[in-house]
Amino acid sequence: MNLPLRITVNRIGEPSLEEYGLTQMAVDTPEAAAKFWGCAIASRPEHEADKENLAVILLSTRLRPLGWNLVALGSTNECTAHPREIFRPAVVAGAYAFVLMHNHPSGNPAPSEADRRLTSKLREGASLLQINFLDHVVIGTAQEGHPGYFSFRDAGLL
Repeated sequence: MNLPLRITVNRIGEPSLEEYGLTQMAVDTPEAAAKFWGCAIASRPEHEADKENLAVILLSTRLRPLGWNLVALGSTNECTAHPREIFRPAVVAGAYAFVLMHNHPSGNPAPSEADRRLTSKLREGASLLQINFLDHVVIGTAQEGHPGYFSFRDAGLL
């Protein structure tokens, strides 16, 4: 039986998820998503922490990362992305599920009204495409008593 070939494309010099040691880590909680963000996205030399970065983590049926895609790079206080740009890598990768993530350079992880609207649109689209939208996690700065992120799933908004 011939299985379909799956190719992971990395940019030249870009470490693979195996090199990060992240392929065996389930991204099934906001904590795991925040860890993935720190290890695979924010640690990259070209990461611009002073701008909003919107990324989608693509997941297998075991909720293990297949890869991730930087969907948009914004300004210090906003990042614009169309749902089709978020769903495209999930469809191309044949992802079972995805987690949407972005940072707030201000350090305050509270979601904006635009974040809430985008999450609502993506929830509808994911249902139609039958791709599980596990969470939308906004990364901020950890404060005493606060983890430094906001999870739409944990807040009951997804």
